[in-house]
Order: sequence, then structure tokens, then C-alpha cells
Amino acid sequence: MKNIKGYVNFVLHAHLPYIHHPECDTYLEEEWLYEAISETYIPLLLNFKKLVDEGVDFRITMTITPTLLSMLDNELLQKRYIKYLEKRIELCEKEVVRTQFDSRLNRLSYYYLDRYTNDLHVFKDVYDCNLIQGFKYFQDYGVLEIITCGATHGYFPILYVNEKTVRAQIAVGVQTYERFFGRKPRGMWLPECGYVPEADKYIKEFGIEYVMVESHAALYADPTPIYGTYSPIVSPEGVVCFARDIESSKQVWSSICGYPGDFNYRDFYRDVGYEADYEYIKPYIAANGARVFTGIKYHRITGPTDDKDYYDPQWAKDSAEKQAGHFMNCRTEQINSLASYMHVPPIINCPYDAELYGHWWYEGPYWLYILFKKIYYDECNFKLITPSEYIDMYPELQVCSPCRSSWGANGYSEVWLNQTNDYAHRHLHKAGDRMCELAWKYPNEGDTLRRQALNQCARELLLAQTSCWLFIITNGTMVEYAHKAIKDHIGRFTKLYRQIEKDNIDAEYLLDVFTKDDIFPDIDYMVYH
Repeated sequence: MKNIKGYVNFVLHAHLPYIHHPECDTYLEEEWLYEAISETYIPLLLNFKKLVDEGVDFRITMTITPTLLSMLDNELLQKRYIKYLEKRIELCEKEVVRTQFDSRLNRLSYYYLDRYTNDLHVFKDVYDCNLIQGFKYFQDYGVLEIITCGATHGYFPILYVNEKTVRAQIAVGVQTYERFFGRKPRGMWLPECGYVPEADKYIKEFGIEYVMVESHAALYADPTPIYGTYSPIVSPEGVVCFARDIESSKQVWSSICGYPGDFNYRDFYRDVGYEADYEYIKPYIAANGARVFTGIKYHRITGPTDDKDYYDPQWAKDSAEKQAGHFMNCRTEQINSLASYMHVPPIINCPYDAELYGHWWYEGPYWLYILFKKIYYDECNFKLITPSEYIDMYPELQVCSPCRSSWGANGYSEVWLNQTNDYAHRHLHKAGDRMCELAWKYPNEGDTLRRQALNQCARELLLAQTSCWLFIITNGTMVEYAHKAIKDHIGRFTKLYRQIEKDNIDAEYLLDVFTKDDIFPDIDYMVYH
């Protein structure tokens, strides 16, 4: 029997902004979803299944945000993902021929052919194109806890100037979760871990018991928590806050000493989409002819050099296994040093973007699989746990007022409010005020067309509020698309708002907008009342 002195809580935040373009099939940004399915979501599901089949008792927590759920459930995007895979398989078959005179490259080309072929089998034949049911199975089985998020990942520390817009983000997030999982969520990932006390009353109103916050939300709380980030705290409104552990995060996230930088791991940036002969690769890159990632990457990180060695999957697995052992030993030592000072077992909270595991860090899902097996079988002083299990076991928590915070650069809001993106906020706030005005002027509207327009206004506002657009603008990646998304959603909202006010709703325009932005089918605009 193990001598359990503490717990480790793994939380993977699976999120993508809602990107849906039925009017055109050449939007490169749609491929963010397809890449994440192949490199993160399917590998996670396959590794969860291996653990269950092998009798490993593990625990993990995941957010699957309402926008991501809506895309995974979308039939058009499901069909387009299949086409994406078929195109990748076709390229891999050509690569098998192209690389036949280089044995190492040829083995890798067969490796990718197997990977994409298996993705197609798993997606179509195993899950019948419904990955949500795959994750739901593991939640119902008892090894995975799925939590919710704001409806479109709107950033609470800026939206709260009109608190009803925060309330709507929470309400629609909870409603979407219940529709897909048939139960109420106990936890919520605050978008960007953005904590403001003004949101707590709405989090409680919709039955959320706990949230994930950044380290300094707890470390700078008032009063200072006795146990720092190693025990959850509870806000004056009654919301339990689990704060990120700095040490374990650094071991994974750090660009200097983090595991994903291991020289044996696959190099994300070396891709045949940029390296193969242009005419050869042209059918598999962007429709406008721009070179893009294809997912076929033949090189390992190697080191700080442009002369990269070929990737070796077995070497990468060896590194992952060593690092899983290192991570487990570090948590064992960490818990040993903490347990004697605490009257409850410490909990080490390890929250990460889910897409780190597989998409950015290709070996990440395998690392998790090995880590969870080691924790189960090897000698260590802790167990994996979910936040719900922990607060059920240890409900007596210190009451503190968490610090306003986020997990963005420098810990506050500058990523989402700076000179590159500040123009957007006046439009977002104005649209939020107008949405509340519409709900007040047309309470429980009985006219079908006007009600549909009011509900579409709510969808457009929520989609415009997506924090990802502001993040993308700050980072300088795909900026044009982010500007367009804000402009399109605010523009559609404003046009519908004016049509409603003039009692001159264009039914054909409304249908066109709904076809493009068909998220949240059960939304009720009265959530803004």
C-alpha cells in the first residue's frame, strides 16, 4: 500500500474559437480544428482508452469549451475533417514514393501514412464522427471530469463593465455543457484564467462550485492563504479557487528548461509544406498558394542549429519516459516537503492548454500516458485527483478574496487590452449595452421573426467577444482574420439591431447570418434581461 501524502490535479483546457464558413471551403483557419483533432483530441482519447483497458486507475480534468463542442458537433466541419484526412493520406502515399531511396525518411513517411489512416478509422468507424461522445464515455466511466467555460471564451476582467454580458457568457456556457453531457458542470475554467470578483455571484447562480485561477490570484489574495497554492481557497461569494502550481508548470511550459524542448522531440517548424518542391506540394497547401504546415514533419529539434537530424519516434518515446519519471519524482519530493506543514494533504494543480499535448508538443499525449502508469504502479506518495473529488474530501477551506488576475503575459489584462487591439473594446461594450437594451425593450418576444433576430443578436455578440481575436492581434499571427472576425460579428449584430429597432427585419439576411453563425441553437436572448 502506498503512503498517500498528497494529490496532483491535471487540467487540460481544450479550446478553439468558433470558425465556421459554409460559404467557402478555403479558410485556412478551419484547419486549426482539424490539426487539433489529429494531434491532440484523438491521441488523448486513444491514450485514455489504453489506460482503462490496462486497468490503470487515473484521473484527469478537461475543459471542452462551448465553441469547441459546437465545432466538434457540426456536420459540415466533420465532413471537411474527413476530406482533410483524405488529402493528408494522399500526400503521405506520395511521400512514401518520393522518399523510397532514403530509408530513414521512408520509415517516417510510412509512419505518417499509418497515423493519418488510423485517424480516419478512429474518427469514422470508432466514434462515428462524434468525438464528444468519446470524452463523455470517460467522464461517465469516472476517470475524466469535464468542466465548462464562458460561452465563447469572453474575457471577464474587461467584459464586467457590463456585468450582464459576463452573466450571459456563464449562462450559455453552462447550458451548452448540459446539452452535450446530460449533467450540470461542477467546475469552470475562467477564460484566460481571468479572475474578477464581480463574476463570482453569477458563477454561483449557475451552480458552478469551483474555478481554475492563476498562481498570483491566490498568492496575492486577502488575507494571504496559509497554504499558498497548495490548497484551494474559497472566495467571499463561495467560489472555490484552484491556483496553478508554479514549479510543475515551469517544467512543462518553460522554453528554456521545459520538457517539450528535448532535442529528441519532433521539431514543430520543419514541415514538408515549407520544404518540398513547390509544384509537388502545391495541391496540399493553402488555396491561395501560400506554403503552410501539412503535419508531415521529418526532423527532430536536434539543438540550436539549422542542421536538423531526422526524427526518431523511439528516441522521442525514450525521452518522454525519462521525463515522466522525472516529473513524478519531482512531485513526490514537492509533496514530501509540504505535507508535514499542512493539516490537509496538499494538492498540486497542473493546468495546461490541451493543444500543448500533441499539437505543439507532439509527444505530450504519450508522456501523459506513461506518467499516469508510473503514478499508478511505481512508488510515489500521491494520487491523481479531480477538483470535485478533492473538495468533497476536504470541504473546509480558507476564505480569501482572490487577486484580479489572468494567466496572460505579466499576469493581468495587457494581452487583451493594448494599443494593437484597444479599438475593439468600445464596439464590444456598445454592443453589450445594446443587447441588454433589446432584452429590456422586447421581453419574451412572441413574434417569431423578431425573436429569431434577437437570438441571433445574442449569438453575434458572444462570438465577437471571443478573447482569441484580441490575443491573436497582440501576438501578430493571423491578424487579418482576427480583425475580420470582430468586424463581421459586430457588423452583423449592428445591422440586425437596427432592423429590429425599425421593425424592418430582412428574413433572407437573417437566414444567411444564422447559416454562418449557427452556434448555440437553444440560446434565449432574455439571458441579457
